[in-house]
Amino acid sequence: MSATVFASIGDHGALNTELASNLSEIWIDRDLSWLDFNERVLAEALDERTPLLERAKFLAIFTSNLDEFFMKRRAVLQNGTDASHDTLLQNIRERILLVLDHQARCYRDTIVPGLASHGVFLRRWSQLTPAQQEEARKIFRSDVSPALTPLVIDPVHPFPFLSNLSTSLVFRLHDKAKDETMYARVKIPTVLKPWIALSVDLEPNQKLLIPLYEIIRGNLGELYSGMEISDVTVMRLTRDAEVELDDHPVADFRALVKEQIRQRRYEPVVRLEFGPDANPDIKEMLRERFALTPLDLYDLAEELDYTALFDLLGLPLPAALHDSPWTPLLPNAFDDGPGAIFTAMQAGDLLVHHPYESFDATVEHFISAAADDPQTVSIKMTAYRIGDDTPFVKSLIRAAEQGKNVACVMEIKARFDEERNLHWAAELERAGAHVNFGVSGLKTHAKTALVVRKEGGHLRSYVHIGTGNYHVKTARLYVDMGLFTCNPGITQDAVNLFHYLTGHADQPNNSTLLVAPLSMRPRLLELIHREIQNQRDGKPARIIAKMNQLEDPDMIEALCEASRAGVSIDLIIRGFCCLRPGVPGQTENIRVRSIIGRFLEHSRIFYFANGSKDPAEGEYLIGSADWMYRNLSKRVEVVTPVLSAGPRQRLWEVLDICLSDRRQAWMLGEDCRYTQLHPSPGETGPAALGTHQTLMDLTRSRLAV
Repeated sequence: MSATVFASIGDHGALNTELASNLSEIWIDRDLSWLDFNERVLAEALDERTPLLERAKFLAIFTSNLDEFFMKRRAVLQNGTDASHDTLLQNIRERILLVLDHQARCYRDTIVPGLASHGVFLRRWSQLTPAQQEEARKIFRSDVSPALTPLVIDPVHPFPFLSNLSTSLVFRLHDKAKDETMYARVKIPTVLKPWIALSVDLEPNQKLLIPLYEIIRGNLGELYSGMEISDVTVMRLTRDAEVELDDHPVADFRALVKEQIRQRRYEPVVRLEFGPDANPDIKEMLRERFALTPLDLYDLAEELDYTALFDLLGLPLPAALHDSPWTPLLPNAFDDGPGAIFTAMQAGDLLVHHPYESFDATVEHFISAAADDPQTVSIKMTAYRIGDDTPFVKSLIRAAEQGKNVACVMEIKARFDEERNLHWAAELERAGAHVNFGVSGLKTHAKTALVVRKEGGHLRSYVHIGTGNYHVKTARLYVDMGLFTCNPGITQDAVNLFHYLTGHADQPNNSTLLVAPLSMRPRLLELIHREIQNQRDGKPARIIAKMNQLEDPDMIEALCEASRAGVSIDLIIRGFCCLRPGVPGQTENIRVRSIIGRFLEHSRIFYFANGSKDPAEGEYLIGSADWMYRNLSKRVEVVTPVLSAGPRQRLWEVLDICLSDRRQAWMLGEDCRYTQLHPSPGETGPAALGTHQTLMDLTRSRLAV
């Protein structure tokens, strides 16, 4: 196996020779596979079946994803030295250039004229009428110019700091009086809206929008009075963000994290993007300044930052340009008042499915109801990404102020959320809650909440275990599942888990829950090998695994072994997948599909037939962990078995719909390429509607709406 393949596997160091040999034939590079995933995202923008404004949204998501790829992976990829590594870098660049061209053509040929047909015009400065330019100039003087800081770059003035993902105008200035030429730079301020609306020379109900950077470019002369301006170049910069925050046992861990967050702003530049007609000398000056290679420079044919298209989604345009609206529904078991949730959990386990069912009225309500319940003794929960205006912290603060025992295991090293989590940690501590930062050396990625109530002289525990973050905004966009239970086996393990996270022990004492990095990998491997033995014994054997990514070599090798034994395996993997299916004698019994659509598939569901043809008799698990090395070995993760018949039936229903989908599904072939499926003429149900529409319809039907 080449050094490139080793590097793509992850951060777990050298693999044993036998495992490396086994993987070489079926391994797909994780970065190329990730690019495949983002191409599937872009395909939603290129798909004529997608409503116009949703197509614009997917162009923005594509850019946001690609930004994250460069921030997290580009510096890692630079570390290789062999010829195969150079080939990989070139392949990655060629793939990116191709899809960037598709993105630009979609914007130019579809989004811009499509919006214009509905009276919304996206224009550049040169396309404005004189009256519109005058209106824009007045707006510039009153609402834009005060927010700008015009700079020059010469021997007297140091080269300015360029922040991550910032867009700037870089150009030449010529001082005629002194006959001197220098460079200058104006940053496009992110505190202002990216589009400026103009009103003159328009028909009623028409709108004209011009990018903020275009208004600034059209009025640079007002910032540099008396200077000659030439070679104006629009550029955007990306810095490395892959550096993990240290986990040293220092006296003030929070101060260390704050300092490392500050230092991240100055990480090396990994990419420069340039708009149309960029000046070659300015490009070369910037390339040399940031010590980049030509492979790190990207020329874009249209826009630099398509994430600005997010701001167009709220335009008052016909409903047909959007997806049909969806409001998450309230499950029947949660519809009987503040304390009824605990009574409902006593009657049986409850499974919730977001965003089809309301996150606010179930998961958030669980914590809020516990905070206000006089019988509640203790509330404990993990927090990885919880957002800005989080009701969870408000509920925990309210509970702590009432004298309840409140503990929150806050992951303050969640990348890009460190400052937000530090803020909420301080707010909780001010209210008297116990805040803990988890186990040294491990990120706490589990999605677990524990409520303890005093009932009839005894304590009873109630637990929520989910597949997604406790984040009310993403819960409206991400497909996730959560289990509410007071099953003693699960709740006792949850109690032990929080003792482990907030106290000091070698490992949590758990017999029912699968907890990484200790019991999860061994138990998952055990379940796979049980299916292998069942297949050899002539019993029904099948594996279905739904997750975000598959990359862990041990898990992949176990799946290959199961395939070689004849076990039927279906993998539903939204993002990158490092396993190549369909290889004769290796993975010919493995099928890999990806589902992309209006919601982001985020749930992790695992099914093992367990010797039975009846799906009701199989073993089901849900939880926070993908089958990646970092999840199974470097994080605290929780996966729970789903033991009750009703929730198990619903999980099978979801898996069956995903496997029947021919509208949103893509299949990974032996050639390592994804092919989009299409329903056959006359097909109905999930095959024609897709997973998301089918589940919306099913939720309406189930809840009689």
